Amino acid sequence: MTLIKSVSGVRGIVFDNDSQGLSSFEITHCINQFCLWIFIQLNNQQSSLYAQYGFNSNNIKIAIGRDGRLSGRRISKILTDTIISFGYDVIDLELTTTPSVQLAVIHENCLGGVMISASHNPIEWNGLKLLNFKGEFLSKKEGLDVFSLQLDNNILREKQSILKRTGDVISNIDYKEKHVESILELEAVDVHKIKSNKLKVVVDGINSSGGVYVPFLLKKMGVDVVELNCCPDGNFQHDPEPIPKNLEALCEKVKQTKADLGIAVDPDVDRLVLVCEDGSFFGEEYTIVSIAKYILSKYPESSVVSNLSTTKAVQDIAVELGAKHFESAVGEINVVQLMKDKKSIIGGEGSGGVIFSPAHYGRDALVGIALFLTYLSESNLSVKELKSSLPSYFMLKERISISENKTFDFDLYIQDQLEYCNTHNQQFSLIDGIKIYYDCGAWSHVRTSNTEPLIRLILESNSKKRIMELKKQLISTITNYLK
Repeated sequence: MTLIKSVSGVRGIVFDNDSQGLSSFEITHCINQFCLWIFIQLNNQQSSLYAQYGFNSNNIKIAIGRDGRLSGRRISKILTDTIISFGYDVIDLELTTTPSVQLAVIHENCLGGVMISASHNPIEWNGLKLLNFKGEFLSKKEGLDVFSLQLDNNILREKQSILKRTGDVISNIDYKEKHVESILELEAVDVHKIKSNKLKVVVDGINSSGGVYVPFLLKKMGVDVVELNCCPDGNFQHDPEPIPKNLEALCEKVKQTKADLGIAVDPDVDRLVLVCEDGSFFGEEYTIVSIAKYILSKYPESSVVSNLSTTKAVQDIAVELGAKHFESAVGEINVVQLMKDKKSIIGGEGSGGVIFSPAHYGRDALVGIALFLTYLSESNLSVKELKSSLPSYFMLKERISISENKTFDFDLYIQDQLEYCNTHNQQFSLIDGIKIYYDCGAWSHVRTSNTEPLIRLILESNSKKRIMELKKQLISTITNYLK
């Protein structure tokens, strides 16, 4: 599978043959659909949303940015040409981060935004992350509305009669300074405390935006920075997903330089992963656990949201601090929507995603870094000691590929698992795939990926033996429905 459209946007392989994968045609078609969807929303007499935010024919901007991938500049040019020909202005942030584009949409009063990134996917991939006028990812309904739009000539003629313009390009806007300053002004970030600890941090910027933005933030907080893979030329020195097998060089560099910790991000800087001072892995799951503990201790009347695939340790922390914990479907927008519904101050995902509502409603590794370093500085603990103070579980993450000549009968698989739950009196959730809560305190979550042709299986327990038993049982059942 070389092209995927989902609630997360569009991702695909960029081939030399431009008729395949994430081709120029697919990019142009997708952005025209997005622009048309915005136009319909803007001119919908049933809705006053856009009117109340002050949008009119003289204020129609879309913010765009890209990560460091080699194909980013070419795709950015296609986006710009398509958007201005539609009649909207483009605010081009050039090399930037996903959360920076989200902030730009909010603060520059844009109709929407597009980040050119395939996030953690391999180097040959790229993608388009679509944002609404609130700087948030599209909901499932909004995404379906965009991708189902037909580029009807009548609608396009109506658009031309109303807009009657070609857009302009607004460039040379550096959101690095604005983004970082907004973080340093957060009440929960104590820059003075961080500076007083004189920390040394190794940063793996995966040759993308993080190689620029993360050191910039750290230096503003008085941190001594050791740079690794920080030249943003798109020539990734390892697979971009920030998981242990890809971060061996970072772990070794932390030990060599006697740093206090290591920081890794993904190419568009919305995931944060940490390494302890001895080179051991802090754990991507424990980014949100540690930061949730810090924030809930500061704001005990609030609550935390994590998705179904995130460690139970988040719930344990909430219980320990007398706060409430809620679970959402996987996907940033799902966490955000539940955070808003429950008025939660903190939320996130076990992949290293942190959402802090006083900053903005989006995963932001830069915000996560500032919050974690504040917590670390206040705790007077080492990173390893801080990790040891958190609840600990065994977790296993499996990815089962769905090849192009196979299908997964998910509906029949769900029926099979529901029969198991009913027979064994197990609790379950069908919010996103199926999550089963076993009597022994273990849980499993099986779902199809939003971004890759995969079945994702996540298991957690306080017993490694129990995990292996569940893994064997579940993979055997999944295989029965993979034809």
